[in-house]
Amino acid sequence: MIFLKKAPERDVNGLFLTVEEGQKKARRHAGALCRGALLSGYTGGGAYAEQKHRPNVAASARTAGFRRRVSEPLSAARHGDGLFSALGGAGKANLWTWMADGPFADRDTFRATLSAREEARDPLFFALLDKSTGHASGYAALMRVDAGNGVVEIGHVMFGDLARRPAATEAMYLLASYVFDDLGYRRLEWKCDDRNAASKSAALRLGFRPEGLFRQHMIVKGANRDTAWFALLDHEWPPRKAAMAAWLAPDNFDADGRQKTPLARAG
Repeated sequence: MIFLKKAPERDVNGLFLTVEEGQKKARRHAGALCRGALLSGYTGGGAYAEQKHRPNVAASARTAGFRRRVSEPLSAARHGDGLFSALGGAGKANLWTWMADGPFADRDTFRATLSAREEARDPLFFALLDKSTGHASGYAALMRVDAGNGVVEIGHVMFGDLARRPAATEAMYLLASYVFDDLGYRRLEWKCDDRNAASKSAALRLGFRPEGLFRQHMIVKGANRDTAWFALLDHEWPPRKAAMAAWLAPDNFDADGRQKTPLARAG
């Protein structure tokens, strides 16, 4: 799910956004981002240049040459069973505490939800794959796409069985790389329920900076939700990218997959 032109060339365990299976769907899903892939001549750092050609996101994904498949556009048919095993059923209800939907006790209702998300343009959903099995274990989306201002949000993040594993960090790393390095956007947002301590901690660890609290911002599952806002800006991305790439390097993990040096929060 997770989401290409420069990102796939990296040696970090490869987030794979492919359109090999279902190119038409990928093009349709990517439409909202394709139309605003690069801002009108925005070059970063507050400077503007002449109008640049806007790359076709689906085409660049098709020719990216990812090293490993870690993510791909969401497909209810292809990913439904794996995602239900990771996220559905009575035993997984706790995963949905802070989400606007769920939990999903039965497979058919969950599959119908995935089908609707497969057809959505914004949010643009991606399945997160477990490289050890090849099955989908979670999903995430790029949403609230504001091409004119170069702003997009990472949302609907459900890591499932990938939680607290390097694959989850890798997915977020490559999403951010896609947004900043490939699309040329200025701002990447992360929002969550203020009571969701795990999501707030993840945002800080990934390098997002807190921007405040929107009180009674939403009504979720019949209750008020105060929303904590975080953002990562284009000029903050290069040092964060280097830190995340270093953390994801194979030599930062021992034979049992345990990290040697933790990923420090952005200063």
